Amino acid sequence: MTASLQSLDVGALTLMPTFDPSVTAYTATTTNATNKITATPASDGATVAIRNGSTAVANGGNATWADGENTLTVDVAYGNSAMTYTVRVTKTTA
Repeated sequence: MTASLQSLDVGALTLMPTFDPSVTAYTATTTNATNKITATPASDGATVAIRNGSTAVANGGNATWADGENTLTVDVAYGNSAMTYTVRVTKTTA
């Protein structure tokens, strides 16, 4: 059992690089105002906390993007271990 993610979806955005549970830093670009964030932990009983900047986002809820760069963090905790994933989402105008 581990404090990692099995999957991380930021709406239909393409994460760069492609999601891998052992990689913790990603980038994505969007023109959307919001995207649904879904983080699935690898271990049952692990906790997941998602933030867009300092704003908490419910797992399965929507993150609202500001123009420019946004920092999405996903903290996973299981027992005495923890892991943080970071996605830098850049919102551009269409």
